[in-house]
Amino acid sequence: MRKIIAQLFISLDGVVEAPDQWHFPYFNDEMGAAVDASLGSVDTLLLGRRTYDSFAGAWPGREAAGGEDAPFAKVLGDARKIVVTRNRQLELTWRNSEPIGGDLVRAVTALKNEPGGTDIAMSGSVSVVRQLLGAGLLDGLHLMVHPIAVRKGMRLFDEGEPSIPLELVSSETFGTGVLNLVYAPAASPGSGTYEDAKAHLPRTGR
Repeated sequence: MRKIIAQLFISLDGVVEAPDQWHFPYFNDEMGAAVDASLGSVDTLLLGRRTYDSFAGAWPGREAAGGEDAPFAKVLGDARKIVVTRNRQLELTWRNSEPIGGDLVRAVTALKNEPGGTDIAMSGSVSVVRQLLGAGLLDGLHLMVHPIAVRKGMRLFDEGEPSIPLELVSSETFGTGVLNLVYAPAASPGSGTYEDAKAHLPRTGR
């Protein structure tokens, strides 16, 4: 079964909306290498409609311009791009793009069961990430936590939904102060009370 791995830029206060307005001052070689590791070697991208529209409005032009980002733009263009949308008749102009609609859980489960050796990558697409996390279909969550409180905009985790336990798989600190954190689904930590915790409090010797 293929794995689905999502990568998101996120602020210290949990904001994931419009990262183009706050994350570029923190983009360095370390972050570029991490993005390339997640997106540069996959053959399939799973994208929400808004993220697809944003990518399709920028990367084909960058590929055509032939600048220093053209090779990465070509990788994205050559990849199979599956777009989550309610409109199955939507015309998708970026090459190798196809819509996926209907029941998302059923459609993504079928996608994961398709043959293929590489992970399926996601970038942005917050609403889709939330649904896949809740359904237990997301295998990895890569969060690049920026040392800034944006203080406005959509956050990754909204209120009122069941908790989702995660396991920290790896962590790395970039020179800019960005934390590159990789999480995977985890079993419930179970129950606990203050009575359980107080045995671990530091002893002052008094």
